[in-house]
Amino acid sequence: MVQPSSFEEEIKSYKNKQNACVKLIEIVSNLWFNDSIELVLFRNQLVDRRVSLILNLHKKTSHLSNPELHIEETLKIAQAIQQLEIAPSRIDIGTLALEVRDLQLHDEEILSFLDKKMKEANEQVPFQPRDIVLYGFGRIGRLLARELISKVGGGKQLRLRAIVTRDSIDAKTLEKRANLLRHDSIHGDFEANIEIDTTQGALIINGSTVHIISAKNPEEIDYTKYGIRDALVIDNTGAFRDDKELARHLQSKGAAQVLLTAPGKGVPNIVYGVNEHVINTKEASIFSAASCTTNAISPILAVIEEKIGITRGHIETIHSYTNDQNLVDNMHNKSRRGRAAALNMVITETGAGSAVAKVLPPLAGILTSNAIRVPVPNGSLAILSLELKSNTTTEAINGLLREAALHGKLVEQIAYSSNGELVSSDIIGTTAASVVDAPATIVSTDGSHAILYIWYDNEYGYTHQVMRLARHIAGVRRYTYY
Repeated sequence: MVQPSSFEEEIKSYKNKQNACVKLIEIVSNLWFNDSIELVLFRNQLVDRRVSLILNLHKKTSHLSNPELHIEETLKIAQAIQQLEIAPSRIDIGTLALEVRDLQLHDEEILSFLDKKMKEANEQVPFQPRDIVLYGFGRIGRLLARELISKVGGGKQLRLRAIVTRDSIDAKTLEKRANLLRHDSIHGDFEANIEIDTTQGALIINGSTVHIISAKNPEEIDYTKYGIRDALVIDNTGAFRDDKELARHLQSKGAAQVLLTAPGKGVPNIVYGVNEHVINTKEASIFSAASCTTNAISPILAVIEEKIGITRGHIETIHSYTNDQNLVDNMHNKSRRGRAAALNMVITETGAGSAVAKVLPPLAGILTSNAIRVPVPNGSLAILSLELKSNTTTEAINGLLREAALHGKLVEQIAYSSNGELVSSDIIGTTAASVVDAPATIVSTDGSHAILYIWYDNEYGYTHQVMRLARHIAGVRRYTYY
């Protein structure tokens, strides 16, 4: 009979894991801040993450491999990558560690194996970093600012140079803006060094000057006065929605392209991972990142349409309340939205069903949609009720979505959860556009009808989709290995 390990042995074993994790964190930080090489673990970010969180991420790999992936395995991969000369990249050390395990490579063989794997990274065409302007500084704008600052990577990719608001630029207003960036009731504190420079009218964030520009109209701004040129302007105000209004940004000196963080009219609507490859970003100058809901459902529908086929369907979105609604009962120009957001479930419209057709043309005219705003501040759920062209089973359809979450072009967009206790607050902070709730999947007895439950962080997950699309539009390429 195997004797249980002593308390001292258990403590020693865990300390060894902690020490290995500290070494991993050091390598992750050095590669990112000095070389713009981002190491992730099955798409989970590792930059600026705590020891306990990284160890828990390893623990959760048990549904991907048996036994679970150990910190010592990923540390060896990171140590080998550190020895290589690699161009700016995003590399999944979890995927690589499993490959090394499957091949039963010895320590001395790992470096040679990775050198061959990473060769493609250095064959990319060199690119120039791109200046970014955030036009608006609301919920999405501030999350984008956080991500742009966190992902500055030595200034070799996207660089946040300015934020445009309608406020007067004085010490009091700058302090208020800085505090809203530092603290967030949903996503927690932003652990960055933020200073106010009233002389320049700017925020100094982690040593980088971000100009705060006051403007009533986009065409009146001269970005070149701030040393900004060839900028990608990310409009997150929601004030301009069509091609003519958004084109006003291009009248600003120093602005070259525009990306709208909402559905757009007369401009390409793009869900990164699904249809960005069919849009010529060199010919067009204005783009839309579609809506958070469209980004959540399109990757799932793309998989189902390709593998099984969809005859028709209905999408019901259970969406968190937004700033568009009233805090207490008051007048509103849309039906029902005038009622107190934190006290009521509110039926409202959504254009997600028709918007999907712009991203996935084969689904045009076969999807209906509606939405219910519910009293939670963030974290939403899309219920997809689909009539299928080919019969399937619960196990088969879940298997397709699990495979899409692990391999192929949608691994950043789709996350797969087998957690039978998943609730909306668990989704907050998820970088994927869609989280498949596998235990909730329902397939009819004859296999012709499926109901899928897809969670999404309508703020943070969407922000990451905008970031992915912004890199694509800006031409800031980086090698990705998943």
